[in-house]
Amino acid sequence: MSQPDSAVADAQGGAATESLAALAKRHGLRRAIARPSLPFYVKQLWARRHFVLKYATSRNVSKYSQSMLGQLWQLLTPLLNAGVYYLMFGVILDQKKDISNYTAFLITGVFIFTFTQRTVSGGAKSISNNLSLIRALHFPRAALPLAYAVQELQQLLWSMLVLIGIVLLTGEPLTLYWLLIPVALLLQLTFNIGASLFMARVGAFARDMNQLLPFIMRTWLYASGVFFSIPDRVADLPESLAFVQYIMELNPAAAYIELMRDLLIQSHTPPQWAWTTAIFWAVFALVIGFWYFWRAEERYGRG
Repeated sequence: MSQPDSAVADAQGGAATESLAALAKRHGLRRAIARPSLPFYVKQLWARRHFVLKYATSRNVSKYSQSMLGQLWQLLTPLLNAGVYYLMFGVILDQKKDISNYTAFLITGVFIFTFTQRTVSGGAKSISNNLSLIRALHFPRAALPLAYAVQELQQLLWSMLVLIGIVLLTGEPLTLYWLLIPVALLLQLTFNIGASLFMARVGAFARDMNQLLPFIMRTWLYASGVFFSIPDRVADLPESLAFVQYIMELNPAAAYIELMRDLLIQSHTPPQWAWTTAIFWAVFALVIGFWYFWRAEERYGRG
């Protein structure tokens, strides 16, 4: 065999023994679907912000497009929910006798909790309900739970108009504290996004979670002081169970409800660490939720 032929054979033999991964790396090739670095992923997500907004808006519009009253349901839905809960807890169970301005107290709790409940529940299904979109197009998958969060924020803005109107009608004055309402909602939105991202990954790979989630949310609802005052409810507990009050007040949903009640209802006194709790949960949920979701970026929609 001539020297050039021997060199070619050696080169072919070397390539054959080299792993495909090493060969691809040596030539600058990478997987078609690979998890990008976290900073680059954030940059990609920011570049898709218009898609997130458009997708959320289109979902809200299509949600009521087949009904006769159309978008008017965005106002009617929170009003009807408030009426049902007031009938059950304010009239039948007579909770209003122990709480000043129970109407505003109850409706604030219902609207604020519903914002978190619907965002987290929607986020848990955001991947499994959009597999065709995920498999057809390449985009940061976090855009989907983010879009669900924006959709619920748009719905909340209508609910807040109803809530503010009801609060004023019940005799509450307009105060400077109302200027902090956007801050409280921003903290809650931040928490909702983090929790939604976390649950999006859980829901994508543990499909049974979508069946369990309604029961989890219902338990969370009754543990968050939506219909009652937490200090009054636990006041009769023995001293050995005093920690129950702290656990309930450290609940993130309860913290955001208490914040909004404090801003809207002049006679309401929230736990002294309500703002601290709200800020902690917002930062903690966003950091952990975003990181946890990003870690499985290349796995969504596969299998």
